[in-house]
Amino acid sequence: MPKRGLGFDVLTAAQDRIKWTFDNFDRIYISFSAGKDSTLMLHLVMDEAKKRNKKIGCLFIDWECQMKLTIDFAKKMYTDYAEWIEPYWFSLPMKTWNATSQFEPEWTAWDANKKELWVRQPDEISITEGSVFPFYFEGMPFEEFVPCFGEWYAQGQKCAAFIGIRADESLNRFRTIARDKPMFDGKPWTTKVIADCWNVYPVYDWKTTDLWTYFGKFKKPYNKLYDRMYQAGMKISQMRICEPFGDEARKGLWLYQVVEPEMWAKVCLRVAGANTGALYADEKGAVLGNHHVALPPNHTYKSFANHLLNTMPRPTAEHYKNKLAVYLKWWSKRGYEDGIPDKAELRLESYGKVPSWRKICKTILRNDYWCKGLGFSPTKTSAYKKYVELMKKRRADWKIYDDTKQQEAV
Repeated sequence: MPKRGLGFDVLTAAQDRIKWTFDNFDRIYISFSAGKDSTLMLHLVMDEAKKRNKKIGCLFIDWECQMKLTIDFAKKMYTDYAEWIEPYWFSLPMKTWNATSQFEPEWTAWDANKKELWVRQPDEISITEGSVFPFYFEGMPFEEFVPCFGEWYAQGQKCAAFIGIRADESLNRFRTIARDKPMFDGKPWTTKVIADCWNVYPVYDWKTTDLWTYFGKFKKPYNKLYDRMYQAGMKISQMRICEPFGDEARKGLWLYQVVEPEMWAKVCLRVAGANTGALYADEKGAVLGNHHVALPPNHTYKSFANHLLNTMPRPTAEHYKNKLAVYLKWWSKRGYEDGIPDKAELRLESYGKVPSWRKICKTILRNDYWCKGLGFSPTKTSAYKKYVELMKKRRADWKIYDDTKQQEAV
């Protein structure tokens, strides 16, 4: 379908969406990461907040291992806009995905048990005591923390969270915006999160060139880490600033050791697999397989997947087997009673229309711990123990990865 112009530019559209949000929600906050997209959004939202002389919340998750340039820039934004924001800068023990290690597939920032290994100390502005927030528990996963914070911040009123992501940046971000979820007042750039809390994506349709044109034309400050990325030869489309060891961010770990070598040495001691991720994250296939799988000689994709499971740490292997058992059982009820194919048409695989062992191999090689590439979501921490016990029984009943009989998948 050809693109259809709407008769106005993306800046005007974003400003109109922000005005509409201020008009229709009682409580508003910004989710800020100090990356280019959330910084763009912060400037636009602050312009409107100034006009209305209204303070709004600003949520920043301090991951302990972020670069000094990022932390310094985030502090500058909090200072520059101090008159119009309520600061929520969290430096709490929080768990997130570590795509660089199978021994520690999740890691906890600000872990009190590893205080002697912290790469730096929390900032003065940081919230380090989580007990004042009734929803928080130590080691709370990031994916659970964010919606719970939104519900707490709403205080029973209609609440909007400004999220600075763009559909143009990645397929995952496009899906986040375009997925089939309830919208507020039919606005396609809003999605319901929980109760009366809604995410609002005011810059979802901006291109990367639009974003940098805005910073240049209006002389707005941005994170100077992007200048370092440019100087290092990174493509503009590849520049990412987010949680340090996720699937996307690990591709830029090599830059960390170049820009801040002293901090990088501390990071390598602090987070399992960090140095390996920096060395191999850009490999195409054999290590941390980004997009392609280099199939070893005399292996099918099925035998290679089972070989990978047999060579990883047992707790991690059991976690993957639980996910794969559900995946294989689900597809067995949808036309694959005799088992899924070794490989299928790539386009259909990528859209999740057909299953394959090749797709399973990609998931394992990418260290996709929660198997998001196979359609899964993270299991809540409070339910994980029961989930493991349930899956042990189901695997035996289904005769898929039944460890009581040392059985491989069908």
